[in-house]
Amino acid sequence: MPQLKLNGIFPPIPTPFNHEGEIYPAKIRHNIEKWNLTSLAGYVVCGSTGESVHLTPPEKLFLWEEVAKHTPSTKLLIAGTGVESVRETVDLTNRAAALGYRCAMVRTPHYYKNLINNLEAQALYFRAVADQSRIPVMIYNWPLATGVDISIETVALLSQHPNIIAIKESSGNLDKLKALLAAVSPGFQVLSGSAPQLADSLRAGAVGAVLAYSSAAPFSCLTILEAVMKREHDAAADWQNRIREAALLVTLRYGIPGLKYAMDFNGFYGGPPRLPLVPVNRTAQLEIEAAFHNLRG
Repeated sequence: MPQLKLNGIFPPIPTPFNHEGEIYPAKIRHNIEKWNLTSLAGYVVCGSTGESVHLTPPEKLFLWEEVAKHTPSTKLLIAGTGVESVRETVDLTNRAAALGYRCAMVRTPHYYKNLINNLEAQALYFRAVADQSRIPVMIYNWPLATGVDISIETVALLSQHPNIIAIKESSGNLDKLKALLAAVSPGFQVLSGSAPQLADSLRAGAVGAVLAYSSAAPFSCLTILEAVMKREHDAAADWQNRIREAALLVTLRYGIPGLKYAMDFNGFYGGPPRLPLVPVNRTAQLEIEAAFHNLRG
């Protein structure tokens, strides 16, 4: 069977909540139908940007089903299924597979850092998940959130597993991304998780990217991807400079609340985050509006 290709831009879509903190199904459809009009490669559902840590298992299943309902077969669906235990991760992964999801994005376990932050424990976790998963697995590395930075040696070892096909590298360390590309087995795919480094990551050999920023401004990311593919490096650099401030605001500075406001500003539905996260204040809103003024869509 040919390996699943993860080329392109995938937004890890934010979960729309109403002002009572409940999932807002009509706004799921609203956003998906707008994104469907673009050349985004597909969607990641229940990733970190989707506030997966704030969702119950039934809510995750509901989101996977609702997104799948409105997504055409031309776009690839990826489920964020990683939790701390192998057992629950496998269960969620195979439930997503039954709903038509074609890849599972599994974050590094991190709660028991003193026991899990080593090659042997991490390799055991990902192999055990991949052995039992009905769909391919993508490792998800985001040390800013988890406090765990999976090593190049561990990823190189895991890249030999036939059902572990990719990594989303969100550390923001371009040198590490390049080192991963050099160390992994042939055919193993590296995706960037850093919008401020999108052009450089693609030029280095990343096949695509999973970018929170792209939920609010997909066309700018797609423009950078197209420019790199056509070797129009000056154009790629120009667009990278245009998005840098906006991307930093909705990732490192204001995070999910900032991203959701940027979506509202750009005609998508962001809405409120779920407590304990809170909406950005008016000063932040004005800063986001200024940064996204010429990045609509």
